[in-house]
Amino acid sequence: MPFAVYVLGLAVFAQGTSEFMLSGLLSGIAADLGVSLSAAGLLTSAFAVGMVVGAPLMALFSRAWPRRRALLLFLAVFVAVHVVGALSPGYGVLLATRFVGALANAGFWAVALSTAVAMVPDRLKGRAAAVVVGGVTIACVVGVPAGAVLGESWGWRSAFWAVAIVSLPAFVAVLRTVPGGRGGTDVDADPVSVREELRVLTGPRLRPVLLTMALVQGATFCAFSYLEPLLTRETGLGAGWVPVSLALFGAGAFAGVTVAGRFADAHPVAVVATGLAALTVGWSALALTAGSPVLTLGLIPLLGLLAFGTGTALITRVLGLAPGAPTLAGAFSTTAFNLGATVGPWAGGLALDAGFGYRAPVGVSAALMVLALLVAVTTATSRRPRAGERRLSAVNRCARGRTGSPGERPGTRL
Repeated sequence: MPFAVYVLGLAVFAQGTSEFMLSGLLSGIAADLGVSLSAAGLLTSAFAVGMVVGAPLMALFSRAWPRRRALLLFLAVFVAVHVVGALSPGYGVLLATRFVGALANAGFWAVALSTAVAMVPDRLKGRAAAVVVGGVTIACVVGVPAGAVLGESWGWRSAFWAVAIVSLPAFVAVLRTVPGGRGGTDVDADPVSVREELRVLTGPRLRPVLLTMALVQGATFCAFSYLEPLLTRETGLGAGWVPVSLALFGAGAFAGVTVAGRFADAHPVAVVATGLAALTVGWSALALTAGSPVLTLGLIPLLGLLAFGTGTALITRVLGLAPGAPTLAGAFSTTAFNLGATVGPWAGGLALDAGFGYRAPVGVSAALMVLALLVAVTTATSRRPRAGERRLSAVNRCARGRTGSPGERPGTRL
């Protein structure tokens, strides 16, 4: 695996820390800025909206640039907005910095995914994607709990300063190691037209996969965004358990990405199907047992493993189904990922505001997973040929094998 792929994972670690760290800072932000808990949760949604909008736009914007230049520009903007966020006087400014920072993060993600898979052979594309996504899981293990500790000790603003500082070594590493080819493709490769890439990505094979990815991530972010109030106000754990729980979730996520990276290339459908079913059961179980500290702490790492393992397998599936979209495949994956991250916290906040209690976001996560399963089952059923169609297909293949078309060898056409 090229060292530059691991550098991209390092940069994603810094950005992933910012994306997830609010789950441990919501109460402090709400109290300091004088807003409700659900309004503070919308800071996560604002980041996700920026990711949804920014992934395709930034990928198109930087399409003709050398990939190293695009990655460095996005990182520089990301650092700058976190400095502004740490100094923000009120909720409105902080909300704006989350959106702009997400645009930069989205652009980086889109280029980084395409760059990583372009630097390795086909048999390693799943592992390369897993290394990049693995930066997020390491952020969950190390960065997010550290941000929660900083927020508890020195206030939420210190976590924003920490993200800006940690991003600087990633900037230097990208500058020194990532090659400068165009838009994540090989330097000498002929660029694919935007129209052709969009045709591939909006085709019937990819739409259900992208929708499933959005629903899976919606379920993940819905519960994860409100994990801190769930633990402290429903499970009965002290504030000191919040960073521990976040680290457990991140450790499970890292394990899930690692496993998915090894098996998703060879068995993508099996990995995704198993993950969807297990996540549906897992989020339902957490909603029912959230009052038990032991069961809750046991489920958190398992759900991290399933959520990020399934998410990685879905990203690999998109990239595998879209070789004709080298620039925008990573952008569409990022958009689907963060569309779920937008809808999830918003839906969880609605459930909280409606008075359904602190378990409500987890119940919403379970419902989103039921929808994801329905999409997957419906898609699989609609593609399965009926018995008559199978017989006709067999007859046609047999006839082609006997006669063939001019210049075609018998039996070679499917």
